[in-house]
Amino acid sequence: MTLIHEFAPAKLNLYLHITGRRADGYHDLDSLVAFATIGDEIALRAGNGFRFDMTGTQAPALAHELTEDNLVVKAARSLAELTGRALEGHLVLVKKLPVASGIGGGSSDAAAALRALARHWGLAKDDPRIVQAAARHGQDVPVCVRVENNYMTATGVLPAPKLPRADIVLVNPGKGLSTPAVYKEYREGGDAFSPLSRLENTPETVEDLVSALKARGNDLYAPACRLMPEIAEIISALESSDTCLLARMSGSGATCFGLYPDAASAKSAAAQLRAARPRWWIETGVIND
Repeated sequence: MTLIHEFAPAKLNLYLHITGRRADGYHDLDSLVAFATIGDEIALRAGNGFRFDMTGTQAPALAHELTEDNLVVKAARSLAELTGRALEGHLVLVKKLPVASGIGGGSSDAAAALRALARHWGLAKDDPRIVQAAARHGQDVPVCVRVENNYMTATGVLPAPKLPRADIVLVNPGKGLSTPAVYKEYREGGDAFSPLSRLENTPETVEDLVSALKARGNDLYAPACRLMPEIAEIISALESSDTCLLARMSGSGATCFGLYPDAASAKSAAAQLRAARPRWWIETGVIND
């Protein structure tokens, strides 16, 4: 029986500026997005009828969720509807990324499921129905479909320049953080809007990338810290680790990332952090590999 695998990488907001608020209440973003070698996995096995299962270290966090409420299933059903096909087969999500953690796990899972189904059904990679299905389930799912560096903007997704390879450490306190709650805190906290800040030059080295990112930030960091002070502890721990070039929160939190000059430095920092904070979720990987 046909078995298709798709990787669902963590999506990192290398910087995230809020540039305004629309009449419908949603916020306009200016954010540079990259993908990591750390992520979940989707497996699709052909067969009659439809079945969805979850496994992996983080699957228990979603055990309460009904199958039809999972974003993977919703996206799969949307693509089946748009292509006029019956949704059949066995979809398995191997959940390794923390839930509600600011690294696009659920959106990346849904996007990976769409890619797996597209391969199974023989759809072209650029078939517009794939992105149409993704767009039904939030702004992040279309971003994750192509797994490419891009800017998230007020007018949609724009291509970003090729970025240098960088070794990273991802850290999460082991708690989920509601994105709507963070945005609500941002609004009520009176945090100011930021200007559009796309990169003026294409960084050639990780040091160039770090220099560019230091001139930018994450506008959701302060409100997220007000809701979950552990985020500031993570940033401090990353910044205090040997050879950390930059530490930043991704998305609306609570996952943070540290950039390092090489793999050995990242692994050493992760080992130090695990020894000091055994309850934190800590992984090493690469972006732009």
